[in-house]
Amino acid sequence: MQSADPTVIRSIAVTVDDLVSALEATERTAINAVLRITPPFNGRMRARLHIAGGEGHYDASPQPIHIHPQKFVDGLAPYPEVDETAQTIDESGYSVEKHRAAHERAVGHWRQSIRNHLVGTVEIEIEDGSHKIAVSYLG
Repeated sequence: MQSADPTVIRSIAVTVDDLVSALEATERTAINAVLRITPPFNGRMRARLHIAGGEGHYDASPQPIHIHPQKFVDGLAPYPEVDETAQTIDESGYSVEKHRAAHERAVGHWRQSIRNHLVGTVEIEIEDGSHKIAVSYLG
């Protein structure tokens, strides 16, 4: 049954790749990447990668639900910064190529670690407070 009421949502499915992309975009850039649930709502929904504000003005009611990607993880280490990965290279053997490779490894480990920090529920803000939704991860 479709509804304009977001409290009918019991669970959402999110692809891990979408979540990783959203987390990385929010960490590395000024882009406001979110996971978006588009109405009408029903018990089981998909939350897809979306750039908040990228759609222009949304005229229909109810509005889509935007969930910040940080709500899907708990205890995730910060995104590795380039300056931090430079410190992992022996100064006597430093080169740009070694630095690039070290940074790529660090980012790869960070991306993989996301799977170890996924939460089972997220809370969305609604007019009357909040609503808890179960999360299933795909991929």
